[in-house]
Amino acid sequence: MRILITGGAGFIGSAVVRLAVARGHEVVNVDAMTYAACEANTGRAAETGRYTLERADIRDRGRLDAIFAEHRPDAVMHLAAESHVDRSIDGPGAFVETNVMGTFHLLEAARGHWIQRGRPEGFRFHHVSTDEVFGSLGATGAFTEDTRYDPRSPYSATKAASDHLVRAWHETYGLPMVLTNCSNNYGPFQFPDKLIPVVILKALAGEAIPVYGAGRNVRDWLHVEDHADALLEVLSEGQDGRSYAIGGENEARNIDLVHTICAILDEERPAWAPHSSLIRFVEDRPGHDARYAIDPARIREELGWRPSISLAEGLRQTVRWYIVNEDWWRPLMTRSGAGERMGMAA
Repeated sequence: MRILITGGAGFIGSAVVRLAVARGHEVVNVDAMTYAACEANTGRAAETGRYTLERADIRDRGRLDAIFAEHRPDAVMHLAAESHVDRSIDGPGAFVETNVMGTFHLLEAARGHWIQRGRPEGFRFHHVSTDEVFGSLGATGAFTEDTRYDPRSPYSATKAASDHLVRAWHETYGLPMVLTNCSNNYGPFQFPDKLIPVVILKALAGEAIPVYGAGRNVRDWLHVEDHADALLEVLSEGQDGRSYAIGGENEARNIDLVHTICAILDEERPAWAPHSSLIRFVEDRPGHDARYAIDPARIREELGWRPSISLAEGLRQTVRWYIVNEDWWRPLMTRSGAGERMGMAA
């Protein structure tokens, strides 16, 4: 299969690229190479002869049309997005432009390609989204594919809008599609402006580890390699027009997660004092959702998929990866937002 993947040099996108190429697929990576993208993320995919990088912005319809015409993909996996809640608070315009208008242009380019090829039944537009479109949970319950949308940040609102566009293109134009909403991802190659890499790198540097509020916010953590596996499963086996919620079945409070990472670092890189002594509670972000959790029953029962990496195992792997891959993350620390506190513009 020849798959066009948007955002394939980013964190989740590159995990999909690496796995898809390893499984013998041809991949065309369409990436604007913004602050969170890195060519090294795709590993040795380029050496296989089954990987092509097209430096292009999904808001550029002309370039998209040319890329579709040249590569004639059998499927699209749309992962390109502005994805940081804090950044969306400080600068929501970029999120509207990329997540909403970019998705619109990609849908239209894909629809034109699909029509030009005679509307093949095997074609698939896979839109990759987030559980944040569903809002915030209380102490109990979990999101499912039928949960009402209730986005609370500019980021989640623009992702919700893109979800609605994809469904509308399916219902109105018949464009074959599947949609997935995932929980929080972690693992190797994550840009250091998200919680887990920030904690690891702050602790390694002996700097204060910032924790929002009291750290009681709960997230369901999904290892990025498990996520990539689930996405390829949905692409090939998911039912046309259906959505699938992908969760890690690993709920944890932020403060507990941070303490676990500190304990791992105490073993892997002992310091003069426990790394947890570096924890500092800081002012919470505006509109911080209390809890996310996913019930992955549909993908488990219909496709037989479930995560394979426990949070304890995945965190230890991730900490070790950042320790031994300083040559990857060190140059990124000069990029905008790396290791900084954002999201206070409200």
